[in-house]
Amino acid sequence: MEGGDGVVAVAGLGALGSGEATATVRELLQDCYRDFLSEDFGVKIYTSQSIHQAVIAEQLAKLAQGISQLDKELHLQVVTRHEDLLAQATGIESLEGVLQMMQTRIGALQAAVDRMKAKIIEPYNKIVARTALARLQVACDLLRRIIRILYLSKRLHAQLQGGSREITKAAQSLNELDYLSQGIDLSGIEVIENDLLFIGRARLEVENQAKRLLEQGVETQNPTQVGTALQVFYNLGTLKDVITSVMEGYCATIEENINSALDIKVLTQPSQSAVRGGPGSTMPAPGNTVAFRASLWTNMEKLMDHICTVCAQVQHLQKVLTKKRDPVSHICFIEEINKDGHSEILHTFWSVSQALSSQFQTATNSSMFLKQAFEGEYPKLLRLYNDLWKRLQQYSKNIQGNFNASGTTDLCVDLQQLEDDTQDIFIPKNPDYDPAKTLKDSLQPYEAAYLSKSLSRLFDPINLVFPTSGRNPPLSEELDGITKSIASELNIAAVDVNLTLAVSKNVAKTIQLYGVKSEQLLSTQGDASQVIGPLMEGQKRNVAVVNSLSKLHQAVTKVISNQSSSFPPAAEKTIISALKNIHDLMENAVQPLLTSVGDAIEAIIITMHQEDFSGSSSSVDTLDVPCSLYMKKLQGFIARVMSEYFKHFECSDFVFDNTQAIAHRAIELFIRNACLIRPLGHNGKMRLAADFAQMELAVGSLCRRVSDLGKSYRMLRSFRPLLFQTSEGMASSSALGDTIPYSSVIHFLFSRAPPELKSPFQRVEWSHARFSQWLDDHPSEKDRLLLIR
Repeated sequence: MEGGDGVVAVAGLGALGSGEATATVRELLQDCYRDFLSEDFGVKIYTSQSIHQAVIAEQLAKLAQGISQLDKELHLQVVTRHEDLLAQATGIESLEGVLQMMQTRIGALQAAVDRMKAKIIEPYNKIVARTALARLQVACDLLRRIIRILYLSKRLHAQLQGGSREITKAAQSLNELDYLSQGIDLSGIEVIENDLLFIGRARLEVENQAKRLLEQGVETQNPTQVGTALQVFYNLGTLKDVITSVMEGYCATIEENINSALDIKVLTQPSQSAVRGGPGSTMPAPGNTVAFRASLWTNMEKLMDHICTVCAQVQHLQKVLTKKRDPVSHICFIEEINKDGHSEILHTFWSVSQALSSQFQTATNSSMFLKQAFEGEYPKLLRLYNDLWKRLQQYSKNIQGNFNASGTTDLCVDLQQLEDDTQDIFIPKNPDYDPAKTLKDSLQPYEAAYLSKSLSRLFDPINLVFPTSGRNPPLSEELDGITKSIASELNIAAVDVNLTLAVSKNVAKTIQLYGVKSEQLLSTQGDASQVIGPLMEGQKRNVAVVNSLSKLHQAVTKVISNQSSSFPPAAEKTIISALKNIHDLMENAVQPLLTSVGDAIEAIIITMHQEDFSGSSSSVDTLDVPCSLYMKKLQGFIARVMSEYFKHFECSDFVFDNTQAIAHRAIELFIRNACLIRPLGHNGKMRLAADFAQMELAVGSLCRRVSDLGKSYRMLRSFRPLLFQTSEGMASSSALGDTIPYSSVIHFLFSRAPPELKSPFQRVEWSHARFSQWLDDHPSEKDRLLLIR
């Protein structure tokens, strides 16, 4: 053992020695200590070998020599590396301190692990103890489910034998069985295998019965059957899916009927001589267009009947959904359908409008004959739509009565729903949704095309009777043709209010076009307003244009009056507005002539100041007093104008409406100038009184009755007695202020003043004509009295 320790020491010192010492040690190791360095060295084995070899002394000597040499080497190494050895000794002490600290921490960690182990072991033992209880609970739950399934399966057998009377209870049982089967695997349990198979078959049977009951109920409008079927689906938890499937089926059926109704090949089948066009196109043979269109409209009527039938079924279904409540949870079925943001089924159903629009567009794009039929006979198509809508609304009004008459007792309705019954089922709660507009929007392209063609049909006769080089207005026969076109378009459009409004706008445009064409014929030259000689050519043309416009005005007015009571007021207003433009054009056409007549009358009246009214003799008989010369001229002029100019106008009411203004003006000018006459003697008053009487006769031909002139006529009759009254009598006259202006009486009083007291217009050195113009420019009585002051 000591030899072994020495070998280890030699190995350690050999690692620290110099190269020479290392070599010496290596030689010793090779010679003497090779055996001591082997891995399988054994002391007993080595001693036994040394004794057998009988060289013990020699071996001892070698060992002693080796030990001496090692001591020397060790001493040399210690002396040489004294500093390093001391440093290593110090490091070993530090290492021992670190190792001691690590040992302490390892002990603390071990204690923490022991505490944690103690805490975990106790819950673990409890869990292990409870595992059996949990498994027992699972087994009990499974047994309870099995027992309930067996019970419900037995009850389901009895319920299915009860037929449709027990179908809702069967659905409840199936719903509970589905609940019992959720979250657990029941496969492999022999006791209920047959029951599970029976439950699956029973569910299919109940679903099929409920579907048949629902179909039969909506077809026969039986709310009891529909309510029973819906209750079954609600109990099965498939109400929303079934309603969605039913609605999709309705929409698909309608789309199929639309395709069939618009199938050009089917429409042309009766025609054996059909002409085949390009790929995918079929056209009716020439001469068979009438039969083709008859077949088309027959198909369209059938399509509308089908849509009406389907929509009535959807209405009935929604009404039952709105009324029906689950007797257990009291949840209204419509709320169940509409939750999660789903729209009402009627809103969903009206997607048929999009189908109509798309299918119509596709069909008309592929067939020019279909397009021409829908565009040319759009009112007929629109009438079908309107009839459909009226039928649906009528059904909506009657549906509640059908519900009450059916005697249903299982439809639970609350107060709010009773109030909702007063509302139209088609009136949506969403104001942004208008089913009627949605339905008619599918016809928008054909309406636009029809209105364009309608406008063309209205414009064509006008363009024909007003050629570019023509200078005469249309004849009565041509005007009758235009009126008949207008009446025809309005009568055809009477199928719909909105279409009537649109066509009435076309009629208004037609009337405006007639007015524009007529205005281009009017003569605006100077001879159009002359009143000196007979009618000039331009004046005759203007009279003819006015007569033509008047006939059109009367004819269109008669057409409007002959329309039914359902004629929209807005359409009537549109046409009347256009007719007013015609009336304005007539007034503009005669205005130059009226102005000339008015100016001539004013020029004649103002000549009264050229006559002498200063005579003062009172011996002249009142009955023999002749009227003044200017009055004779005035009467002659008015009679000539009425006979030579205005009698050619066939529209007498229009003429009197305009000449009556001339009569008003003539009386006003006559009284105005009569008040300015100075000097005025007794004979002058007598002659002026005669002029007043003749003036009434003169303006009589300008109006229907002189009394129609109103205030002007009363002023003419009231002023004549004032000629002979005193100043005090004038002031106390009841006509003063109300009928006769104060300014006029004051001007008349100046005629009784001495010549030194000049009239107001004489003070400012105005002529009678200029003063009359000033009075026209200042109609206010206040301004006129200020001038007198």
